[in-house]
Amino acid sequence: MAGASSELNSIYTRKSTEHGLELEFNSLDAQREACEAYIKSQASQGWRALPQPYDDPAYSGGNLERPALKKLLVDIEAGRIDVVVVYKIDRLTRSLADFAKLVEAFDARSISFVAVTQQFNTTTSMGRLTLNVLLSFAQFERELSSERVRDKIAASRRKGKWTGGTVPLGYDAKDKKLVINKSEAETVRIIFRRYLELQSFSKLVADLDRRRIVTKRRNTKVPKYNGAIPFTYGPLAYFLKNRIYLGEMHHGGKWFKGEHQAIVDRATFDRVEQLLASNSVGRKAKRFESGALLTGKLYDDKGNLMSPTYSSKNGVRYRFYVSSALLRGRKAAAGSVNRVAAAEIEGAVLAALSAHRRESGSDDMPTAEMLKRVVITRNRLQITITGTATDDTRTISQEWRPKPKDSATGTLNTGLQDETRNQALVQSIARAHAWVRSLSDSTYASVEQLAADADLHPKVVRQALRLAFLAPEATSAILEGRQPATLSLVSVPKLLPLAWTEHRRLLD
Repeated sequence: MAGASSELNSIYTRKSTEHGLELEFNSLDAQREACEAYIKSQASQGWRALPQPYDDPAYSGGNLERPALKKLLVDIEAGRIDVVVVYKIDRLTRSLADFAKLVEAFDARSISFVAVTQQFNTTTSMGRLTLNVLLSFAQFERELSSERVRDKIAASRRKGKWTGGTVPLGYDAKDKKLVINKSEAETVRIIFRRYLELQSFSKLVADLDRRRIVTKRRNTKVPKYNGAIPFTYGPLAYFLKNRIYLGEMHHGGKWFKGEHQAIVDRATFDRVEQLLASNSVGRKAKRFESGALLTGKLYDDKGNLMSPTYSSKNGVRYRFYVSSALLRGRKAAAGSVNRVAAAEIEGAVLAALSAHRRESGSDDMPTAEMLKRVVITRNRLQITITGTATDDTRTISQEWRPKPKDSATGTLNTGLQDETRNQALVQSIARAHAWVRSLSDSTYASVEQLAADADLHPKVVRQALRLAFLAPEATSAILEGRQPATLSLVSVPKLLPLAWTEHRRLLD
């Protein structure tokens, strides 16, 4: 680094925690002062400290996600720096892998690296070897410290001690212990008691909203973590299963007797757990992916996405779409139609696409891939599609006349030629189009993978896929209920010919 030319020196400082940063002269100031003194001692070598500070307060050295370090690397790439000066090597990084990346970046721009308290630099091979050895020990010490902390937390939790984290509703953290907050504890008891009385998440969420009961209020610097928001299904289920209200402490998948007092008695807690288990087994709803034609495209008239789900009852699977607002327990925020039978809405959308083809005089049948968005209201469907050769979008308005919920299926009926339309065949066509889309967009790498996810034999899936390639006239007839009585799933050949003229014969 010796020479008559001026060497531009950047000083990088880092501190792992916020502790002490409020002091007038903190650790970052001390590091900078030591680095500046060292640079002055090298004035005869043409060293000069840059005024630009590169300080990372309260950032870990275990990774490179630090704003000042990123700014330093940008300035190095721009050729504004000749030497990087730090107080100690671990201020730059504690990771050997990250250090290797930084050295590579420094070498690419012929940048030297100096640690003022350790008298090392990267201009010689011996200096690099020494730095690597020293950094290896620094990483080893860091890992040992992490192990000690984990072991201490595990031992404390097994003894029932509170070791920090998110304080649950009903408690406050004082002197490293959980103590009961009397007003919040009464709220906890109300939630448990009302669930036993109402025996329904949807009714409980509505009841808590009326009582203005919300999650725990917190005072944090980040507003989104301040809490005090209405309960939804997920947080409520976690709340009712939390054994911390029994006076227990969790660690490693096990619960231990805690130092804090219980808020809920064991008899009440056990009854709640039994009710949760029975409700889950009695009627279990899941996301249904492989056969949902309108996944990510169907919305209610308040802008809520309607997600595909299915319900199994008495061994029969019922498939439908539900408003995301309803899934979160916010029924008032859902649209005018918050639940609809999947086969009905998918058939209605395909029928609308078929009618649009006939009206426009096009020979091409609009496909599921052309669908962009479907909005459902009580009396109309708004279907947005894109052109086959352009990115232009068009909106199709389709009359929609839903009937009241059917008591047997719990789904809405479209009322579109139900007497003549083969619902099983319509649903199979909708499923076939959805499967073709999933294969074309690489959601599934093969028919075998799709079949495994749908819990079907690959041969069954391959035979079902043929329905996605029916002639437009045949598809339209089936969707509109104009197909002959002899046309059914059984009558469609297993080896369907490619020529549409053969398909049209199915209508004769």
